[in-house]
Amino acid sequence: MKRNLIRFAVLALIVGMFISRVNAQASVTARMFAQVIEALTATENSQLSFGKFSPETSGGAIRLSPDGVRSASGNVVLSGGGHSAGSFIITGENQATYSITLPTGQSLLTNSDGTKVMVVTNWESTPAPGIGVGGLNGGSQEVKVGATLLVGSMNDNPKGIYMGTYLITFAYN
Repeated sequence: MKRNLIRFAVLALIVGMFISRVNAQASVTARMFAQVIEALTATENSQLSFGKFSPETSGGAIRLSPDGVRSASGNVVLSGGGHSAGSFIITGENQATYSITLPTGQSLLTNSDGTKVMVVTNWESTPAPGIGVGGLNGGSQEVKVGATLLVGSMNDNPKGIYMGTYLITFAYN
C-alpha cells in the first residue's frame, strides 16, 4: 500500500509538471494624460508702412528693415516720416517656442483708384523666419517685419495712397 501511495505521488508529480498553466495574454490598467496649453495669438502692434516718397522719373526700391530703418535706391526720393516696420505681439504658453513663416512671394500695394500697383518682396523679420526661432519668455515676444517695395516711375505709380495685405504665420512647434 505504501508502494502504491508512493507511485501515485510520483505519478501526480509528473502529471502536474506537464499540466502547467500557460497564459497567452496579460492585462494591465495603464495611466494616460493630456495637457492643454494657452492658445498662440498674434496681434498687429504696428502696420508695415514704407512712408512718403517720390518715385521721380524712373523709380527704384525702398528697403524697410525689421528695425524700421528705411533706405532708397534708384531715383526714389524719401520724404519725411510715416514709415514703420510691421510689429506683432505673440502670446502663448510661457517658455514655448514657435515658428515664423513670412510671405514666400510678392504682395501687392494697390492705388486707391484700383489701377496701379507696387510690388512688395524680400520679406525679413526679427527674429528671423524658421522653425522654433521664437521664444515666449514670460509668455510673449515681439516680432518685427520688414520688406522691400519696388517702385515704378511717376507714370507707373502716380500720386496716391497704396494699400494691401500680407500673410504671416506663427505656429507652435
